[in-house]
Parts: sequence; C-alpha cells; structure tokens
Amino acid sequence: MLKILNQSNSVANHFLYEMRHLEIQKDRAKFRNNLRRLGAVMAYEISRTLSYKKETVTTPLGTMEVDLLAEQPILVSILRAALPFSDGFLETFDQADVGFVGAYRKEEGEEIGVNFEYMATPSLDNKVVIIVDPMLATGKSIIESINHLLNNGKPSHIHIAAAVAAPEGIDYISRMLKVEHTIWTGALDEKLNSKSYIVPGLGDAGDLCFGPKL
Repeated sequence: MLKILNQSNSVANHFLYEMRHLEIQKDRAKFRNNLRRLGAVMAYEISRTLSYKKETVTTPLGTMEVDLLAEQPILVSILRAALPFSDGFLETFDQADVGFVGAYRKEEGEEIGVNFEYMATPSLDNKVVIIVDPMLATGKSIIESINHLLNNGKPSHIHIAAAVAAPEGIDYISRMLKVEHTIWTGALDEKLNSKSYIVPGLGDAGDLCFGPKL
C-alpha cells in the first residue's frame, strides 16, 4: 500500500516546497525544521491507521471515554539524514521506543550497493514499526535495513516513511519486502537519474541537514 501526502492539499506541501527550493534549503536550520515538521504531519497521518482502545478520563467536572493508542509503535531511524525527520515522529509518538540503523549507499562501479554498519533496537516481534528515512531512492538501504531488523523479531506491520520517493524505489520494495507494509511519502517524484538520485528531488538530505561529508 502506498500513501502520498501531496496528492491532497495540506500544509505539508509548504514544508516540501521550502525543502526543495534551491535558495531556501541553504538555511540548514530551516531545512531541518521543515523536515521535522513534515515528520510530525506524516506521523499524524500514520496514527490514524493504528489500533485504539477505550480509556476513561476523569476531568474536574466528570468522566468520559476516549480512544487512545492500544500500543505505541517503535520508531527506527536510518542515520544520518533521518534524525530531524524522526524528531517529528517522536513529537507525535512521544512514548515510543526508538531504534537506530546505520546504512548508507555505496557505489560499486555502475551499481549502487549498501553498507550496513550499525543496529540498535528493542524487540520488534509483533510490533508496529515505523522506519524513517527521508529519501527513498533505490529502496536498497530500506530492504537491507529490514533484513537485519528481522533478526530482532518479525513486526506485525512495517510503515516506511519518506519525505520524497522515486518510483524505482517503491517498485523495488514492493517486489522484495514480504512483510506486511505500507509506504508513506510526502511526494512521489519523476525518476532516478543515472547516479540513482531522485529527480527533481531536493539534493542530499544528509548534507542539507548537517553539511557535506567526505
């Protein structure tokens, strides 16, 4: 299942606009803040699909029943660009446990591979897991990360959250991922270029957040 935020009007479109804008995105603080705000909006959308239970709250004047999350999801951030994006999710799911994955692309001749170097998560068995990575390009880092995450338990459902995605990455995940899942993205862009970067995209989200890397 694929959910695309910019197919309907919302303030998320403003955040994406500023993140893409060649001049506005030069302000790293603003870029990080827009990525965080987009994460909070997407977390809200995901929250509408989760399971709820009835609880009674006592107010100064009486009592009433409310629907609360039956269980907090587990957030998993793919370092490094996901950090501000996942902050928005954590603002919404403020009692959630959080895991971290270190996975990044590497060029192997004309092929794009993935280096996987780090993982720290709680048990994921029978949990709703939200994997946060702002750029869904080839989809390979997501699949490599999930293959390792499954060593810590099989989730009941995986939500994959991206700010911007390419059709090639969506297709790859749909073919390779056998666990029940939903892909959420702020926008589904046109394609990948010859270097597997998203077009029109927004550039390298990690560099825009934190500065160029060697």
